[in-house]
Amino acid sequence: MTTATEGKELTQVGPGTVMGELMRQYWIPAAQSSEFERDGPPVRLMLLGEKLIAFRDSAGRVGVMDHRCPHRCASLFLGRNEANGIRCVYHGWKYDTEGNCVDTPNLAGNPNFKNRIKAKAYKSVERNGLLWVYMGARKEAPPLPEIEATLLPESDVQISFVQRECNWLQALEGDIDTSHFGFLHTGSVQPEDVAPDSLLRWTVTNRAPEYHVTDTNYGTMYCAYRGAEAGQTYYRFANFLFPFWTQTPQGPFDRINTRAWVPMDDTHTMFVSLSWRGSPPSIRPLKNGQMVPGSRLGFEYLPNTTDWYGRWRLTQNPSNDWMIDRAAQKSGEIYTGIASIHGQDQAVTESMGGITNHGFENLAPSDVMIARTRRRLLRAARAVKKDGMVPPGVDDPDIYFGVRSGDFLADDKIDWRDAYETQLRAAVRPLRQAAE
Repeated sequence: MTTATEGKELTQVGPGTVMGELMRQYWIPAAQSSEFERDGPPVRLMLLGEKLIAFRDSAGRVGVMDHRCPHRCASLFLGRNEANGIRCVYHGWKYDTEGNCVDTPNLAGNPNFKNRIKAKAYKSVERNGLLWVYMGARKEAPPLPEIEATLLPESDVQISFVQRECNWLQALEGDIDTSHFGFLHTGSVQPEDVAPDSLLRWTVTNRAPEYHVTDTNYGTMYCAYRGAEAGQTYYRFANFLFPFWTQTPQGPFDRINTRAWVPMDDTHTMFVSLSWRGSPPSIRPLKNGQMVPGSRLGFEYLPNTTDWYGRWRLTQNPSNDWMIDRAAQKSGEIYTGIASIHGQDQAVTESMGGITNHGFENLAPSDVMIARTRRRLLRAARAVKKDGMVPPGVDDPDIYFGVRSGDFLADDKIDWRDAYETQLRAAVRPLRQAAE
């Protein structure tokens, strides 16, 4: 079980917290490059409990800094983005994308005063459609992570952002809790509804899988398994990658889909999904040719606003009970009554509250991946705080490359690790093929 102290360490992400210091060792995907225009209005960003603004200057560079002007703390969100800098409208002080003060026009006869002033700015870089921010203390930032989906050209990857009104950990844990798939997403599906050649039949035939779980150099991995046809086992593999990345088990290993659960603050999370456009579908139609009821993919958004929590909010949200349809739930048409896969996940994790009370939960054998991942996070975060130990993936970003997830059938005489390696070797590698 997770104690109250452990719960705080796992969920609090502000400056100086155990988990916050771990997160600050890594590059963080903070926004889509398309959210910023040259000399356009600044954008408010909430990252790890810090209120920041980001802007693209005249030369196309993106600056990310504390929203408070170092002079009198007026918000630079109100600033004028002009001539390669952001100018505070209060007294005209101006800063470049690195936080250097380049002009203090209200100070007569003191042109060098600006050299004493620097805004709190963070290193940022763009790659393949994403803006990355490094909030750590290193003078030289570590390399960007070599997560396969983040290396795909922008034209080949579908990027989605979605805000979730809950703590990052409970949001992430929905991705490493595989047994919920047979209930939350496919609870209305019966074995006779599924085509004989669809792997979904094994999930809806046996909704209580068994598990293998192991630590990896990049985080943790689980394998959920069930008996299938005579002599075969149905496997579902998925991964947690430090510090907040996941890969889900639904679909073949040729699918490239990686997700980040970026903490905005303790009670808000930005979900960042990166999917290869060439990936095969993760869910096939049922025997009748229809999709699983309630399994709509994609997102329906509210209009973005300029406030701290105004970006990428869904129409399905706590204020309307995630648009639950009680008639569809009661009739069995949709097990949850909530349309869309993500909407279902969003509803259950947000329903736990801003930060779930871990002392109230009762973890079961089906939660072994969650327990293992919490322990792995705690060990790494405490080692950063106590000994300054560099956590996995910071200085060795190549450990992420080539990690895949998915489901498949295999001979039940094959060890589960060997079954994974076989699928991994056979998987399509668009980056490698492009290089060749």
